[in-house]
Amino acid sequence: MKIATSEQMRGLDRSAIRERGIPSLQLMDRAAAAVVERCLERMAGKEKKRVAVFCGAGNNGGDGVAAARQLMEAGVEVRCFLVGRRDKMTPDCREMEAHLEAAGGKLEDFTADPAFASWCLGCDLMVDALFGIGLNTELRGDAYTAVQMMNTCSVPVVAVDIASGVEADTGRVLGCAVEAVETVTFTLPKVGNLLGEGGTLAGQLTVADIGIPDDLVRKLESNLHAVFPQELYLPRRDRDSHKGNYGKVYILAGSVGYSGAPILAARAAVRCGSGQVSLGVPGPVWPIAAQKLDEAMPHPLPASKDGMLSLEAAEEVLRRLEPCGVCLIGPGLGRGNSVGSVVRHLLKTIRLPVVLDADGINALAGHIDGLDVRQGECTVLTPHDGEFARLGGDLSSGDRLSAARTFAAEHGCVLVLKGHRTITAFPDGEAYVNTTGNPGMAKGGSGDVLSGMILSLLGQGFPPRVAVPMAVCLHGMAGDVCAGELGEYGMTPGDMIDRLPLVLKGIIRNN
Repeated sequence: MKIATSEQMRGLDRSAIRERGIPSLQLMDRAAAAVVERCLERMAGKEKKRVAVFCGAGNNGGDGVAAARQLMEAGVEVRCFLVGRRDKMTPDCREMEAHLEAAGGKLEDFTADPAFASWCLGCDLMVDALFGIGLNTELRGDAYTAVQMMNTCSVPVVAVDIASGVEADTGRVLGCAVEAVETVTFTLPKVGNLLGEGGTLAGQLTVADIGIPDDLVRKLESNLHAVFPQELYLPRRDRDSHKGNYGKVYILAGSVGYSGAPILAARAAVRCGSGQVSLGVPGPVWPIAAQKLDEAMPHPLPASKDGMLSLEAAEEVLRRLEPCGVCLIGPGLGRGNSVGSVVRHLLKTIRLPVVLDADGINALAGHIDGLDVRQGECTVLTPHDGEFARLGGDLSSGDRLSAARTFAAEHGCVLVLKGHRTITAFPDGEAYVNTTGNPGMAKGGSGDVLSGMILSLLGQGFPPRVAVPMAVCLHGMAGDVCAGELGEYGMTPGDMIDRLPLVLKGIIRNN
């Protein structure tokens, strides 16, 4: 799904209203209906429901006033508050106030007195409709007070379009911002819903269709996309296929003391559908891998005295790679001098797609030319922030998206910058923001699972622009299943691998 800028969204609204004749109040009522639907879902089962709606003077406030009316009509006890000046209200916001009054409600002036605060503390939900996507200055005055009240009342907040206080095009917080349990955004997600501090304040993100014509949305030009589970699909496999149709992939990984990483990567590749998975590990690690892996095929490689790859391993790896279509290098390899030399030699020699993870990435620290020689080839890097910094990536501005895009463009690679809202950036500037996953995945071994999944989908013939963002999203989906079943504290990367078949089964198309 495309991610839109605030100006693009304003343009879509104008086109729908002026060119297609859709009344602005109709769009506002539809936006309100989407918010109300989510509020009622969150309060399902409660006999008596109470909601406070905080509205600004602009059209985002109009959405909130319309939501207050619709909540009243659904039998919810509602109080609706104007945080701003009445003489600044937009015409549509004023019209929605008239509709609210006709339904028996009232748009009250905001006050922070104790009686008001006490009433709010008894609410089931609060609705934040203060600013929307147009905010570009720091919050102050009553707006600042209202946001602080929402954040300190211990009442869940549903934000309308974007959490108030978040800059829509960057995710930057302008002084302070609402901490929402859910954000209902309209038509398309915005950068501030997903990235920067705004991405952590949005809570669950729901993208609602409010009736902007599909052809207008399709014509919108954007090279930034959000990846949602409902967009993923896998084709049904041909009935007369065999293992050769689903990729022969190779993993170079492991060292003494780090035997788990290659095993996790290999298991993930098998579970993700690879036809044949070969795994090269240093000799001392081979007995462990051979005992723990039934479906993958591990073999020993020449090792140094410290249990890492020796220089002699390179030629054996090249021989083993001949029948393979994709190679993963890095999980648990260690950081010895011989390891770095082997990795850089392979990168210079291999003409297959390569996925670099963990110590495969670390081997390029101070040797970025080892990556640059592969421009024109498919090279996927999967660093976390620390590994990215060692490669020369600059995160000092806090803008992870720009940093990922810049690095991918400069070095001709596909960069998977891991973290909350993992970003996949391509050399031409196109980027994908993941929407799945949870803090329970923040455990050693999760990255090994992801790298094995990316390897597998590439090996099955999916193009990089499909395979890499899909693998990232599926990885997060498996993590979310684990969190739901086991909790974020106790889940493990191995649990995620075990849940992969169910996740994959859920996105297979039968036609």
